[in-house]
Amino acid sequence: MNDKAPARSENPHQDHFGKFANSCSSYLGSRWAFAAAVGVIIIWAITGPIYHYSDTWQLVINTGTTIVTFLMVFLIQNTQNRDARAINLKLNELIESIKAAKNEMIDIEHLSDAELDVLAHRYEVIRAEAAERRVVTESDRKAS
Repeated sequence: MNDKAPARSENPHQDHFGKFANSCSSYLGSRWAFAAAVGVIIIWAITGPIYHYSDTWQLVINTGTTIVTFLMVFLIQNTQNRDARAINLKLNELIESIKAAKNEMIDIEHLSDAELDVLAHRYEVIRAEAAERRVVTESDRKAS
């Protein structure tokens, strides 16, 4: 096992979108971004009487929110994919480093739903057996 963490890549073809998505998710997930969004909605609502609640007035907020939502889907998905991959790699490292761990569990996220169901059932049986042993042990203690 290599105890050295891999060096950060100095690749000239860096993941610019990943960096952009990470920066956006950090900023847009802040309280300041939320406050700015609430401010935009308040300004939009205040301008309603000025524009006589016209179709154009409604179209502005509908178009704006649709565009922002559409773009945010991709940013959020990119961030979640990167986070899930990092977590899986960390778990893989833990599984690989523990002698008693089943190395077959590494990369199970690539299994089909049916294969995952089989694994889940196997661990549900193990959980039920552990619960049963716990009940027997507790009843033995009470009997003593």
